[in-house]
Amino acid sequence: MLTNVLSKVDKQSKESLLKHFDETQNEINKFVYRLIKNGDKIFTHCHSTNVVNALIYSKKHGRNFEVYNTETRPLFQGRKTAMELRKAKIKTTTFVDSASLLAIEKENKKDKTYSTKVFLGADALLKEGIINKIGSGMIAKIAKGEKVPLYIIADSWKFTRKKVPIEQRKLNEIWNNAPKNVILKNPAFEFVPKKQITAIISEKGIFSYSEFIKKIN
Repeated sequence: MLTNVLSKVDKQSKESLLKHFDETQNEINKFVYRLIKNGDKIFTHCHSTNVVNALIYSKKHGRNFEVYNTETRPLFQGRKTAMELRKAKIKTTTFVDSASLLAIEKENKKDKTYSTKVFLGADALLKEGIINKIGSGMIAKIAKGEKVPLYIIADSWKFTRKKVPIEQRKLNEIWNNAPKNVILKNPAFEFVPKKQITAIISEKGIFSYSEFIKKIN
């Protein structure tokens, strides 16, 4: 997103750029509202401004649903999501990341405590899929296997044709003073292929991933 915004600085005014974000969120809100049904249990991961704002909009406009979300280790961005949703009076249940399957799966759940939809944001939109917070790949595979639709909610300005490197963050985020012979990995993001995505919701509408790519090309 930042790269695309910087490329527009010389062509558009600051006011025009800021207006884009407000208008984009407003359009996304309306599309998400249409998608949410009363009684939905929506699973989300990490913290996405587009996702959270759209959920709050839907709640304010009468949709009755609840949210399952992850704590999102190691920096616990999911807590921010949970706090913002609860402030908006949306019933929210936070799961440890490794319980994502339990939150999504339908098998043997007479109490219907399973997810009906998965909403994820995106840090980057690529031709063949998205880059998002680590854990998104696992969640996408679970959703696919459980036949739960996965929707990506994001501003189209996050699309890029460039290769996006996966950031490796500081190891002390996950274990201070780890033994020297223990190898640590702390990737911040991962790739989710388009075949695992039901649709993408942007300011342009609700489209399959392939249709979205055609719209912005």
